[in-house]
Amino acid sequence: MISVSNVSMRYGSKVLFEDVSTTFTPGRRYGLTGPNGAGKSTFMKILTGEIEAQKGTVVRPRKFGVLRQDQFAFDAYRVIDTVIMGNRPLWAALEERDRIYEKAEMTDEDGMRLGELEGTIGDEDGYSAESDAAVLLQGLDIADELHERKMGELQGGQKVRILLAQALFGKPEALLLDEPTNYLDLDSIHWLQDFLLNYDGTLITISHDRHFLNSVTTHTADIDYQTIITYTGGYDDMVMAKTQVRSTLESQNAQREKKIAQLNEFIARFAAGTRSSQVTSRRKEVERLQTNELARSNIQRPFIKFDQIRPSGRHTLEVKDLTKIYGDERVIDNFSANVLRGEKICLMGRNGAGKTTLLKSLLANYPGLAEKDFSNDAGTVFWGHEAQVGYFPQDVGSTIEHGLTVAEWLHRWNPAAHVEEIRGILGQMLFSGEEGAKPTKALSGGEQARLIFCKLILTKPNILIFDEPTNHLDLESINALNIALQRYEGTVLLVTHDHDLIDEVATRLWHFDENGIEDFQGPYEEWKGKHN
Repeated sequence: MISVSNVSMRYGSKVLFEDVSTTFTPGRRYGLTGPNGAGKSTFMKILTGEIEAQKGTVVRPRKFGVLRQDQFAFDAYRVIDTVIMGNRPLWAALEERDRIYEKAEMTDEDGMRLGELEGTIGDEDGYSAESDAAVLLQGLDIADELHERKMGELQGGQKVRILLAQALFGKPEALLLDEPTNYLDLDSIHWLQDFLLNYDGTLITISHDRHFLNSVTTHTADIDYQTIITYTGGYDDMVMAKTQVRSTLESQNAQREKKIAQLNEFIARFAAGTRSSQVTSRRKEVERLQTNELARSNIQRPFIKFDQIRPSGRHTLEVKDLTKIYGDERVIDNFSANVLRGEKICLMGRNGAGKTTLLKSLLANYPGLAEKDFSNDAGTVFWGHEAQVGYFPQDVGSTIEHGLTVAEWLHRWNPAAHVEEIRGILGQMLFSGEEGAKPTKALSGGEQARLIFCKLILTKPNILIFDEPTNHLDLESINALNIALQRYEGTVLLVTHDHDLIDEVATRLWHFDENGIEDFQGPYEEWKGKHN
């Protein structure tokens, strides 16, 4: 169990939460939700002990797992050892035992201490630690041949999955996971969901994956209105309950305001007359009914709507025998496909399977979007009549020029656009007021992503290509993107691991595996039915 009592946190004049008291119960799985800037990660760091609350206390279990955010902290250690470190008592015992064995001569005290350490190692399942860690790593798609490698030799996405395995290792009484699905492919996300559904401790997780939250969580602790309110159910259940509560409060306030207006009208009419006792009683009634101003929610919802200047031709894209080779590996091997106007294709598969490479191959000869020094090894790519491509790359920051304001950068993509149109689009994507004058180099990952959406809204292409657009977005922005893509009348190519985006947007799938690329003509539910 994790217990929080009268916890408060503010930065300057901004209050994140105040006098929060709540309990996270064993056997329950909590989603920690709230808009960007509400204090989710701050509250999680208070729970883990990484930072101290300005006021209040936190009671934690002896043994809890935390998803570490520092990818470089374990670079000197083997992958398998990094996972075992998730059980701190076990790792401390193993290290001390090794130090004693390294001594040239052991004393009697050393021998007695070794006995105590072997007892601790046995109690913590230390004799099966390496095999248990290997099972976790395999589930998260870390191949066996990497288990003995040093962490410093691995890529960032692989490190994140290993740190997730570290948090899950050693049967912790509580798990605190901040964005555990980042850098996971869909298969790994499904494995993690199954693992957590069978976990019987206390789970608290932050995630921008709506399907993951709805599938895993039994309760939702929502940070908003400068406090934390716990709802029963997953994310969608919380949104519905929260909306109903808000609507009820607003309705009650409206009724009270109407009654106050009627009483004030009576007071104004008869204040100077002979009905002073009735006026006095009505003044007291007004004081009693006086409404408290409803607290303002921190939630901000962007409005995304993708239009086209003109449609493309019916045949949007033709790919024939496309091949891309890296070293001895044929990442794309004789791939052929025809894409028709209006199709929405999701590219699915394990990380590293070649999804981003295929997008780069399709754009290799497209003016302004081809990656420097990238070329295909064989095959042809032909974009159809009037094809106009808008591209959202995985590394959005690399496409935003520094030395400009947000408004200046956006205006460059259509110099003929009026200033009011630029401001309107920026406002849709939550760059309100003076934020249009913000330097591009000062943008966060989420702001960079929203600015690229602004560009796509402004330029109105008839083909949209997205490479993992949800990585830096909050739930409200992802939901807005989902709706926008469903309503868009152009053609979409989308790389994502977001289950709901795939399920609700895709009309066709390109699935990558060790056998190549499967071109499935149909939605995700039909694909699952075929492969189950």
